Amino acid sequence: MSSFPHFLVMPYPILGHMNPLLQFSQVLATRGCKITFLITEFNQKRMKGEIEHLGEHMKFVTLPDGLDPEDDRSDQSKILSLRRTMPSKLHKLIQDINALECDNKITCIVVSKNIGWALEVGHELGIKGALLWPASATSFASFQSIPKLIDEGIIDPQTGLPTRKQEIQLLPNSPMMDTAKLPWCSLGKNFFLHMVQDTQSLKLGEWWLCNTTCDLEPGALAMSPRLLPIGPLMQTDTNKSSFWREDPTCLNWLDQFPPQSVVYVSFGSLAVMDPNQFKELAIGLDLLNKPFLWVVRPSNDHNKVKNAYPNEFHGSKGKIISWAPQKKILNHPSIACFITHCGWNSIIEGVCGGIPFLCWPFFSDQFINKSYICDVWKVGMGLDKDENGLISKGEIRKKVEQLLGNEDIKVRSLKLMELMVDNSAEEGQSSKNLEKFINWAKG
Repeated sequence: MSSFPHFLVMPYPILGHMNPLLQFSQVLATRGCKITFLITEFNQKRMKGEIEHLGEHMKFVTLPDGLDPEDDRSDQSKILSLRRTMPSKLHKLIQDINALECDNKITCIVVSKNIGWALEVGHELGIKGALLWPASATSFASFQSIPKLIDEGIIDPQTGLPTRKQEIQLLPNSPMMDTAKLPWCSLGKNFFLHMVQDTQSLKLGEWWLCNTTCDLEPGALAMSPRLLPIGPLMQTDTNKSSFWREDPTCLNWLDQFPPQSVVYVSFGSLAVMDPNQFKELAIGLDLLNKPFLWVVRPSNDHNKVKNAYPNEFHGSKGKIISWAPQKKILNHPSIACFITHCGWNSIIEGVCGGIPFLCWPFFSDQFINKSYICDVWKVGMGLDKDENGLISKGEIRKKVEQLLGNEDIKVRSLKLMELMVDNSAEEGQSSKNLEKFINWAKG
């Protein structure tokens, strides 16, 4: 028998989940663990080059996602249907792997959210299970609080929507939350009901690992002894774990600018921007009179919105790319600030780069993440909408100037970065937690 655990790692098949689980797998692999990483056949085709790149660290296996080739994989309601088609296939796959790996059978399954059913499969086979939550610990705590929120009459048990307008504090030492912006409110009734079911399944995970630290979210982490902060998942040298081809030329382009002079703009892999808002943003970036690096995702047949640059947009001071090597960008000395959708992966990468934030949340947990940035850690500012529901070009220009002129925010950003580095150092709390988890998985 091997003295190192054999992990089967299985992310929900969207980029925001695959990235942290790939990074986590690489960290485990560097510590001698054996990794079998499960992805869908559809994503295997999209990530062919990346899989080849990582193949020396881990073994990749695939299962079909049960969808038709023409189905839109960015439609969450379609991907959630994995629960119907995949458990029996996963059961057989594990048995097949263990039949071949007699001396090194799978000892632990690690999943991300939305596929708690995989822990049920592992449980049936007598295999330990753990969850790696890809968002903030606070968002996990909010999902765990659903039964309590229903009991107290704060949300409707069928839709998850608030029964009345109010702000609540879910946890001590955490920001107030507008009940209309709880993480599931913008994602529809079916997603809410799925999460209620999924949260029950996730209780089979003996550890709930989070890409966070005690410094970032002490209130949320105090909710349960199962919550184990192992962040920041930034120790790996690789930066490539993407469905889209990254544009490395932007790093050479950044080299020509002085320190803290370039505005970086990216809204992650899922957020879709209204055409009028896209035009305001384009003109707002032009008005900055500063160099900017702007990630505009490639349109595809399923995108309901096509990006159209306004006639008055010059973009001469900026560089527009379709996808970015984001960790490297946020560690580049020329970056001054980060205009972001406040997705958790992006926040962790920005905090590790010591970069001030300008917050533009779209949905789900991004609103509570913004509250941490602006109200708790105080390392950024929010953008406010006008009477038409748009963030105007003037607001963009004004807030960038205010942010870049705020020395206190810059100082706090660098202090927070130091705390993150300390956590992932050899004697840091996150490193100790990781060792604890690996030792548990061996038994």
